[in-house]
Amino acid sequence: MLIAQNNLQLIIEVAILMQIGILLFFNAVRISLSRVLSFSLILGIGLTLLFSADALGLFVPALGTHEFTHTYGPIALMVIVTCLASLKMMQKVRINVRSLKGFIILLMLIITVVGGLMHRDFLILWLMGLLIGFFLISKSFRQKSVFTLKRMFLILAVIIAGFGSLEILSRLLSMPVLSPVLRIERIQGNAINSLQMVIHNTTLFGHLQGSSYWGSADLGSSSGYIALPISFILTFGLPYQIFTGVLTTKKDLIDYFLPGICGVAFDFGYLILILLLVWCAFVMVVGLKILRTYREKREKGDKRFLGREALLIGTITAFAAQAILGLFVITREINGTAMVTFMFLSSMIIAHTLIVKK
Repeated sequence: MLIAQNNLQLIIEVAILMQIGILLFFNAVRISLSRVLSFSLILGIGLTLLFSADALGLFVPALGTHEFTHTYGPIALMVIVTCLASLKMMQKVRINVRSLKGFIILLMLIITVVGGLMHRDFLILWLMGLLIGFFLISKSFRQKSVFTLKRMFLILAVIIAGFGSLEILSRLLSMPVLSPVLRIERIQGNAINSLQMVIHNTTLFGHLQGSSYWGSADLGSSSGYIALPISFILTFGLPYQIFTGVLTTKKDLIDYFLPGICGVAFDFGYLILILLLVWCAFVMVVGLKILRTYREKREKGDKRFLGREALLIGTITAFAAQAILGLFVITREINGTAMVTFMFLSSMIIAHTLIVKK
């Protein structure tokens, strides 16, 4: 009974095991502010180098590209915002963090450039996530809102300049892969047909049998449009339908440019979609309530949870940004390997609900 029979059951089982594992880890390790900051810095440097090497592959074909930003983009967002929150706490106790802050800002700039070169949707995730992160930090430390009119215009200008620079660069180097305009054209050419397919064939528990790419072999549910990493399924020899290879011949069919709510609804049905949305809302509400509790304890002089608070700010930021982009903009941000990241972030938030007293 515990052996998963399809993609949906496997996703649920892995999510439960991950939640239990992270919950136990949280209560087995002392999460101090110094440890959180140190680990976040190490991971941030590693991801910056990884993204940079991947972006270099765009200009040196021999290196190849692996699109790490889809998988680890939210993790990079989590560690950078966690670092910024940690620095804010250190500033409160009069610790000089000017040089460290400059280094973190440098990492932010590098990730912005190399991540934007790799994928335009990562640039959206990154900028939106930083906005959410700055907002949470300002609220946690009772500062003025970061959303001033001047800053909003500045952010808008940065976004326009970023996408404009990518388009100019793609034309100068004759590299269509960098072009945001090409992406928009692909959306226009593929998303409407895919959307019609979803609307006309989705049911409460999946989709009309035979309506998917698999034709008569279609199961009517869990057909592999939404799944864990293909390599994971193949490694364990699991007999599930998976969308491997289809994207090279059937461009953008559900997987790419439709919002995640469409992909989830088509593959698993409206019921699972509703449950997923409820779960995401539950995770966010729980995370924000715990964050408020940490703030109240810190303001009363309790310093035991500073590391947890900084980590929670970063995790909520990354989860919120990935959920918004993946569910309402592009399925790919919560599909495949990115789904593992999504489950990891939600587990990291829920893990704060239990603290075992030693």
